[in-house]
Amino acid sequence: MESADGQRGGRDGSSQRRSPLDVIMSQIRRKRTASDRKPLGRLLSWTSDRTGIPEDGEPEGREDRGQSSGGVAESAESERDVGWGRVCVFLQRLGKRADGRSLSLAHCDLTATDLLELATLLQFLPRLEELDVSWNELIGGCLKALTSHLQHVGGIRALRLCSCRLNADDVTALGEALGCVPLLEILDLSWNGGVGGGALQGLLGKLHPPLRELHLVACQLTAADATVLGGMVSALHRLCVLDVSCNPQLAQEVDAGGFRELASSLAHAASLAVLRLQACGLTTDSLDALGGSLRCLPAVRELDLSCNKSLAGGLERLAPHLAHLTHLESLDLHLCCLTHTDLEALIQVLPSLTALTELDVSSNKEAGGAVHSLVSALPLTQMRRLPLNSCSLNEESFTALALAAPYLRSVDVSWCKVVGGRLALLLDALQPSVVLELRLSSCELTTDDLRHLAAVCRRGWLSSLRVLDLSYNGSVGDAGWSALFAAGGLGSLEDVDLSLRPLTSAPCSAWLPALVCALPQLPALARLAAQRWTVGSQDREQLSHRLRKRSVLLEWDTDAASSFRATNQESPEE
Repeated sequence: MESADGQRGGRDGSSQRRSPLDVIMSQIRRKRTASDRKPLGRLLSWTSDRTGIPEDGEPEGREDRGQSSGGVAESAESERDVGWGRVCVFLQRLGKRADGRSLSLAHCDLTATDLLELATLLQFLPRLEELDVSWNELIGGCLKALTSHLQHVGGIRALRLCSCRLNADDVTALGEALGCVPLLEILDLSWNGGVGGGALQGLLGKLHPPLRELHLVACQLTAADATVLGGMVSALHRLCVLDVSCNPQLAQEVDAGGFRELASSLAHAASLAVLRLQACGLTTDSLDALGGSLRCLPAVRELDLSCNKSLAGGLERLAPHLAHLTHLESLDLHLCCLTHTDLEALIQVLPSLTALTELDVSSNKEAGGAVHSLVSALPLTQMRRLPLNSCSLNEESFTALALAAPYLRSVDVSWCKVVGGRLALLLDALQPSVVLELRLSSCELTTDDLRHLAAVCRRGWLSSLRVLDLSYNGSVGDAGWSALFAAGGLGSLEDVDLSLRPLTSAPCSAWLPALVCALPQLPALARLAAQRWTVGSQDREQLSHRLRKRSVLLEWDTDAASSFRATNQESPEE
């Protein structure tokens, strides 16, 4: 009896020590039926978390003991609900929407404190597959706060950390955490200068075979980093995309190893489909090192060697190896200072590239004299892009381009003065509803050229056009601009540029009414650039108001004086 009384007394004593709120809540729970137990549990989840009040009361009687397992499940569900609510509040504060599978916090000005809070929320995102915290430069140096919690999102497949000012410690912390995300397929560390200079060593041996894409654009990679990268690539047999563009020191010291080791390691990445080496300081010796590996890469569809001016005169070393890329669809050689010999070597191999749909030799002056031979060697019926801007086109080459025009989705002859007065030759060669981009910047177009463009629009031949660049053509008269906007037939147009050259100015009052009247016929318009055109305040306000209601980006000088400011540098012509 004493024992029983003691037990009762202990129970009674404990109830006396409880707060009045605990007693009230306990009585409410005793009166609840089994059917209404769960909704109240959810209602009180927040209170329980703060006060320590048990949601299912004390285990008094068989009924309470029988429901203990349900209470545990209910408590776990309630905890998940509270956690998801915290995630939603955090994202709402940053102007983002919650998504359990994809989390994008790019351009959010995240601080180290935000990063730590994000890390603690990962446990409530077990299904997360994509995480993007790019362009948040304030989190550099404290990435470990995030990577130490990656075990909660082990199923993540894409991780993007572009332009976060990562340093060597950040890269090391990332490497140590990669073991927690064995399914990672995409890793993007672009625009982090601290990744180069030896920090890349922190990832060596840490990347897993499922990785399919590795992006290291503008990371200040050196020749030593190229050696490390080569070791990484050798172990990534499923790698499909390798982008190391904008690393001008990457191909230095080829004879001492470095890029040569990277190039030879590519032979082990048989699945490689995209290889981008833009602006990597490639030389003719680099092409020798690269050529041997191309024979082992039959799956390559895109090869970008652009913006490597030191390749001049050495393309003939690579051309024979290109013939083995039977699935190559895109070859980019723009701004490579190609010589006549380089172009001849390229022309000889083009018939072997039967899958080619895009060839970019723009910004190579010598290409202007080889257009006829290029067009003759290309598989014209499947070509979609053949930009020839800044190529010193002459009348003969411009006529040859017209032979390829019927098949092209994008036509770019900007900075080619020969186009002025001859645009009709190119426009008449186009096929209806085929061209998506038409770029005619700085072509010395005439009023008659734009009248002919208007006639083509009126016939509906440019009904699929999305981008129209007519900038830097101040020689066109008001009648030409008015005819273009009055013609119609541009229902798919999204981006149009009518800007004049820097340091120039001209009134647009004569043709602006035609543009305003045409706006209802341009439902897809998202951007209108008309810099350095001057207009009265009333007309300007009318146009701005109409575009603002449709969320169209209007690029227009704020005042007439801005037309004469030298803040904008004129683009380099050929």
